[in-house]
Amino acid sequence: MEFSIKSGSPEKQRTACVVLGVFEPRKLSAAAAIVDAAAQQYLGDILRRGDMEGKSGTSLLLHGVPGVEADRVLLVGLGKEREFREKEYRTALSTAVRQLNETGGFDGTIYLTELPVKKRDVAWRVRQAAMIVQDALYRFDRLKSKKEEVRRPLRKLTFCVARRNELPIAEQALAQGLAIAAGVELAKDLGNLPGNICTPGYLAEQAAQLAKSHGLTVDVLDRPDMEKLRMNTLLSVARGSHEPPKFIVMRHAGGVAGAKPVVLVGKGITFDSGGISLKPGPEMDEMKFDMCGAASVLGTMKAAAQMSLPLNLIGVIPATENMPGGSATKPGDIITSMSGQTVEILNTDAEGRLILCDALTYVERFDPECVVDIATLTGACVIALGHVTSGLLANNDGLARELIEAGYEAHDRAWQLPLWDDYQEQLKSNFADMANIGGRPAGSITAACFLARFAEKYAWAHLDIAGTAWRSGKEKGATGRPVPLLSHFLIERARAAAKPAPKRRRG
Repeated sequence: MEFSIKSGSPEKQRTACVVLGVFEPRKLSAAAAIVDAAAQQYLGDILRRGDMEGKSGTSLLLHGVPGVEADRVLLVGLGKEREFREKEYRTALSTAVRQLNETGGFDGTIYLTELPVKKRDVAWRVRQAAMIVQDALYRFDRLKSKKEEVRRPLRKLTFCVARRNELPIAEQALAQGLAIAAGVELAKDLGNLPGNICTPGYLAEQAAQLAKSHGLTVDVLDRPDMEKLRMNTLLSVARGSHEPPKFIVMRHAGGVAGAKPVVLVGKGITFDSGGISLKPGPEMDEMKFDMCGAASVLGTMKAAAQMSLPLNLIGVIPATENMPGGSATKPGDIITSMSGQTVEILNTDAEGRLILCDALTYVERFDPECVVDIATLTGACVIALGHVTSGLLANNDGLARELIEAGYEAHDRAWQLPLWDDYQEQLKSNFADMANIGGRPAGSITAACFLARFAEKYAWAHLDIAGTAWRSGKEKGATGRPVPLLSHFLIERARAAAKPAPKRRRG
């Protein structure tokens, strides 16, 4: 797909289809009104006859509109003008792209990006448009013997802005949006692959390919390397699987040499059976998505490299399967972590925190500016927050605010939960420094409390994406979240780092 930015009058666009908005009830947007004037009230007459009300999510395709250079005009419903917000904007764009892809035209010119959205500038509108388009067109059919064919699929899209002086800003936003969308697509592809293909070794191979194509560096630690480092909690999860574990470290050196890096740590359980604490059979197939934290780190690394973000970024992925077997870790076993702290394994299905805790200890060597771990960690987070927002816990309120703001900017939101010492009581063990579970109450919080014990030496945040990383049911598949949130977080970090230090006053 080819994308471009343009500023120009809608009736003069020589394109297969020009896309215009209609507010409810039957009110033309500014661009649509210009076309209507050129067409001698052709659009207005159609609306007055009741062919379209302008409800959000609706559309009407017109052919041969007089006075217009485009072959077709696609009217897209925007809802009520006074209620037009982010949700309606996103809905309008996704509706437009789906309809464009079915018209048989090779290209389209979209005037929805001109529409004012409350508290959102042109950069936000264009960046979101690029991401929404790619999401709407995404298909995962690589493993089907017969692929669904789209008749004359879209090849080119043009986003229009109202003023020519907005073009440079819009161009930069388009490049950012496409980079983030590419990262989301990679995360989706990895999440959607089955566990027999997307193994820990496969993740390591994908990291190597990404490093080669995007100028990153990568190191992969194997089992003997982990044994030397005494990553015993990670290795305890891997004991029941025939697939060898991998510990992947990727680097994007875009910042000043020696500057402290931002570190992302992604949970990479490529299939989670629960181990000896075996999960129920129904929907166990969805446990291939338990590596979506790792997938989001790979996707974010790709987006950061494609945007050439001027900051130092490290992505760390502990990867393994969690399987039952004769050598698998048993409930009641006590393991000494890389940090030296001992853990009583009360439930082998609480394995994500066991691979992450060694990774959080490992990243101390980077003297990080901050660390964010991303994990499909707890079903309790799905119960608490559903599938709308990711859970966020942090030992640093400033870092938490950055992530929350990035989530709102990206429309990939997170909600902060408390990380109070009171909850640490639930992790007490009679036989070890801590247990790996804290009981049913506040399960997402106690899981983060467990991780917090291994992240005391730096600013740290934890994103629980169990409810947001994939969809179940008819639309089953990985969502690519929270790549947009993380990418916006890094964009703002890079922007802040690029600002010149304030001059000191003399005297």
